[in-house]
Amino acid sequence: MENLSPIQNKLKDKKIILASGSPRRRELLGELGIEFTTAKIEGYDESYPKEIPTSEIAEYICREKSLHYSKELTENEILITSDTIVVLGDEIMGKPASKEEAVKMLRELSGKSHEVITAVCLRDCNHTVSFSDSTKVTFYPLTDSEIEYYVDNYKPYDKAGSYAIQEWIGLSGVESIEGSVYTVIGLPVARLYRELLSF
Repeated sequence: MENLSPIQNKLKDKKIILASGSPRRRELLGELGIEFTTAKIEGYDESYPKEIPTSEIAEYICREKSLHYSKELTENEILITSDTIVVLGDEIMGKPASKEEAVKMLRELSGKSHEVITAVCLRDCNHTVSFSDSTKVTFYPLTDSEIEYYVDNYKPYDKAGSYAIQEWIGLSGVESIEGSVYTVIGLPVARLYRELLSF
């Protein structure tokens, strides 16, 4: 008889769909031992109403992503969407559009603490649950040569705040983390595990 983990047993009759292009999210969900397929969300530009509090933006976006999924969910399907934002003071740092913008963002993060918020939305044909998790990240002061090296070699143009904590800049430049490193990578897996068990 196959020895299933609690989450595998809970989801054995479910089809999990991860609507994300992030290889990091796919890897983390796979590490939980969950079988899933992937999908893309088309036609959503990740905009949000300006009056939403910063702490609620990621959750709003991932719920909207879920609603923009093009297919109707069947009885045994669970759709997972997620979004990550980087917040420095009152400024939300998105994905850089150019090398200059990436360098500028990392200069702003240098020697300071910022907040990374990742939200997740779970939806089936009957109900929707969403949550967010926050982690505080503090960088050592970064030199221009360190920033240039990272941007030139790792090209972090698909990453909020212009960095991935699991890459060179995180290994060499992060002084401390308060919270889950997986939230910074893009999927708070321990919280997701518990939410799926009770979903």
